Formats: sequence, C-alpha cells, structure tokens
Amino acid sequence: MTVTPRTALTIAGSDSGGGAGVQADLRTFFANGVHGLVALTAVTVQNSLGVQGFSEIPVDVVTAQIKAVAEDMGVNAAKTGMLATAEIIQAVAKTLDEVHIGRSTDTPFVVDPVAASMTGHALLREEALEAIRTELFPRATLITPNLDEVRLLTGVTVTDAASQRAAAEALLEFGSQWVLVKGGHLYEAADCVDLLTDGSAVIELSGPRIDTENTHGGGDTMASAITSSLAKGADVPTAVAEAKRFIERCVQEAYPLGAGVGPVSPFWRLANATLAG
Repeated sequence: MTVTPRTALTIAGSDSGGGAGVQADLRTFFANGVHGLVALTAVTVQNSLGVQGFSEIPVDVVTAQIKAVAEDMGVNAAKTGMLATAEIIQAVAKTLDEVHIGRSTDTPFVVDPVAASMTGHALLREEALEAIRTELFPRATLITPNLDEVRLLTGVTVTDAASQRAAAEALLEFGSQWVLVKGGHLYEAADCVDLLTDGSAVIELSGPRIDTENTHGGGDTMASAITSSLAKGADVPTAVAEAKRFIERCVQEAYPLGAGVGPVSPFWRLANATLAG
C-alpha cells in the first residue's frame, strides 16, 4: 500500500544555479522523506559567483500559492526563505494566520531570515528587516539566523560564546518560541557551535569546521532539514540536532560547480546514485 508522505511548505525565492532557495529546500525535503510544497516569492538571476538580479512575484500570487496548497494538500510544517519586501512579508504573515500555520497552531513554522549575502552585506531594506522582526518572528516556532543576520537584526556582533548567548536573548525578545544562533560564520572558532534556546533550555550543538569553500545553500538546507523533521513530528531540539548532523554531511560532500562557490550536497542520502556521467 502506498503511503502518502508528510508535507513541508517552503515560501522562498528561486536560485537559477540550483544550490539555494527553493531548489535547496526541495532537494532537502526529498532527501529527508517529505513532500515539498512551494510558494515562490521571487525569481533570482544568480550563479556560483553571486546574485545579478531578481524579480519579485506579485503579492497576490504569493499568497494564493500558500492558500492553494494549504487548503487542498495540507501543510505539516512550513518555512520561509527569501522574502524580498516588507509588503510580501506582511502578506505572508497574514496568510499564514488564515491557513493556521505558526507557533499558535499545530503546524510548526521556521523562519530563516535571509537578510545577508555570503559576504555579510544586507540584502533587505530596513523596513523589510523590521517586518521580519514584528510580523514573522512572533509567529515563528523557530528562527535560524546566521551571524551576519543576527548583527543586522539586533545590532549584536557575535565574537564568542558570551556574545552568542546575548544575541540569542536579544532575538527571543522579538517573540519566537525558539532561537537558533548558528555559529558557522565565526570563522576563528575551531568548531561550529550552534546555540538553541527558548529562554529556559539552552542547548549547544557543536560540530567540526569542515575545510571547504563550497557552502552555497547551507543555511537554506539547514532550515529545510529542520522543517522536514518537524513535519514528521519531531520536537524542536530533536529536529535541530537531526538537521545539524544532516548539514554536516552535506558540507562534507559539497562539490565545486562554476567559477565561484559550489553548493552543499544532500546526494549522500542517495546511496546507490550514480553521479558521474
């Protein structure tokens, strides 16, 4: 008898290079055994060298996508990625309430606040950052900023364990249930230590720092792996721990592609796949 898998919804932009955005989310969902649903927010023009431009999807089309899949197929967990403008963010937040997705419902919601480029530069205007703080974070089961996004959102520059803890406390003030402050961008540290907290429990997840420049899509892959586990019924600490192990292996298996930064790879989950052509 065929078993219908659990479903996970990504609300994010596309990556024409296939390594990040909804492409990374969908292949992560697949690798973790959940059916991926999509509400596309933007079409980017990018490759391994970076983003050359993007076009926003009209707000009514973004919200219609969310309603279409939620009302027909059902959503077991959802995540956001690139939300290009304050208008889109506000509309997404309102629509999530309408379809009963978020921390006040039975459907977990992960916010990956895509706000900084790989070089740490801001990708969003201040009004969009403020909409993330005030509209998305209070609805979030979990938020997953990297250290550049932490700095843009809170003004806290993380340099060590103490400032990482301070950043997590500052982020919790915006209203999410859990905060995951990822430590991958603290390049001086010997290990990658992520800090997960709900204000009561404080959990440090340490992993090896892998020597590779090919890390494109790592944040998207981490967030979508967490979302996959939540969709299958895991609690937040378990989902984050499982995703931490998953992304570590994806970074280990990352491959060069193009003249710039290659993507992290979930292909290791396909044990019998033949990748060489």
